[in-house]
Amino acid sequence: MEKLKDFSQIVTQAARGELVFPTSVNAALRLQLALADPDCEMEDVIRKVLGEPVLAARTVALANAAVFNRSGTPVTSVRAAVQRVGFRNLYTMAAAMVVRQFGARIECPRLRAQAEQLWRHTAHVAALAHVIGRKLTSTDPDTALFAGIVHEAGGFYLLSQADDIPGLLDDPAGWMGAAQEIISREMMRKLNIPEPVSQAIVSLRGATLTPPPLGLRDTLLIAKALAPVRSPLAGEDSPSLKHFIDDNALLEQILLESAEDAASMSAALLV
Repeated sequence: MEKLKDFSQIVTQAARGELVFPTSVNAALRLQLALADPDCEMEDVIRKVLGEPVLAARTVALANAAVFNRSGTPVTSVRAAVQRVGFRNLYTMAAAMVVRQFGARIECPRLRAQAEQLWRHTAHVAALAHVIGRKLTSTDPDTALFAGIVHEAGGFYLLSQADDIPGLLDDPAGWMGAAQEIISREMMRKLNIPEPVSQAIVSLRGATLTPPPLGLRDTLLIAKALAPVRSPLAGEDSPSLKHFIDDNALLEQILLESAEDAASMSAALLV
């Protein structure tokens, strides 16, 4: 009963827009805010990245990750890195840093392991969504990559809260679904996630695939089903991919291309 009370309080806070973010994410949030401005200038972005050592290091690392460095030519400066990845993917990186910080502050070894598993799942889903959008669902690949990175933001938040409230997430399958949706919606709002991306993410829970697969939600559903690392959170159901990817050669190509991207992206965005 006490656990349900604690969870109810977290949900109430989310519904009121009172989710608390770690102070360590401020630099990434400031960068996101600047990048969301249509009049944002390249020099202003570079200054903000250079002003935070972790942001600078991660920007260069991301630019050299396989997903953005097909030529194999490394960049060694923030300016070159920003030019290579572009504002949209820099926005994705900033969002990833925010998401990762919730897992980084967890002290309980069991919950920390779950957060690490959730991050590996996230990296695979993002990399798979990037390839699936390009090859299967006619979805903008960069948008799919971004959606994959932030689609479990609510899960990371709940894991961080469980670190302060032991047993919070024990056996939650029967009563957590609607609450997770509320928390996910508020996380999308706090992170300034564009509405089409937010809607696709919030609608994932309980969704089914209807042929032909199209759009961002279907892209994420397929990516989650194909991800070799499952989410550690309860209620993770994988839709059947029968009749969706009948071409084995295409499936193998999707898995092959995404595997290297997931590994390099996970390392580049690790904070």
